[in-house]
Amino acid sequence: MLRQKSRNDRFGFTLAEVLITLGIIGVVAALTLPAVINNTEKKERQEALKKAYSTLQQALLMYQNDIGEVPTKSTFNKEFAALKNALLPYFKGAIDCGVGTESDNSACVYSHSGETNNPYRNYTNTSEVPSTKFDDGQYIVTDGMMYFFENELMSTVIYVSVDVNGLKKLPNRWGHDLFTFELTDTGKFLPMGAVGTMYEKNADSYCSKTSTSSLNGIACTNRALYDQSFWK
Repeated sequence: MLRQKSRNDRFGFTLAEVLITLGIIGVVAALTLPAVINNTEKKERQEALKKAYSTLQQALLMYQNDIGEVPTKSTFNKEFAALKNALLPYFKGAIDCGVGTESDNSACVYSHSGETNNPYRNYTNTSEVPSTKFDDGQYIVTDGMMYFFENELMSTVIYVSVDVNGLKKLPNRWGHDLFTFELTDTGKFLPMGAVGTMYEKNADSYCSKTSTSSLNGIACTNRALYDQSFWK
């Protein structure tokens, strides 16, 4: 006479079945988890970039309200650290890293001119970025972002670059977590690569998946802000 199956008989799993299932789950997790983490990190950097752009625009607006006129690149082209010094008061609690490629504050050191320990790389990770693009003032704000200023007096080009997840966190690469903006002669503060910026006409060359130029990535900011496919 056949024994009627109990409820446990009908719904139980053997140890082998459990181990096989856990093994499959482990394999699937190992395959998908890196992609999930990578996408999460990209999303965080994308949102941080938007925040940095908004914060810089607000700082410039407050400075404008204080001086009573629209600041342009001509406003700051008389000394190297002029823009850095003008905006610093609007970043409460910021750590001032001074001017140059080194700082006495160990939290601020990001490169040493002529040496090989510059942590910042280009978009394709094939070359160091020129530290001369960041040596006219730096500071770290309370959310960990690091701001770099460049005032090329001879050409009156003024850049502001932001490491949106901070110096100590990788990838430290242009177009990935390091993004550059430009203050124009009309007072517009634009993401590099946008119409009206220095690299507008060569944006594709300076945000390229193949270029090994040390400046590759400087023009990625506009795409990172407004082209959703950029982060994919």
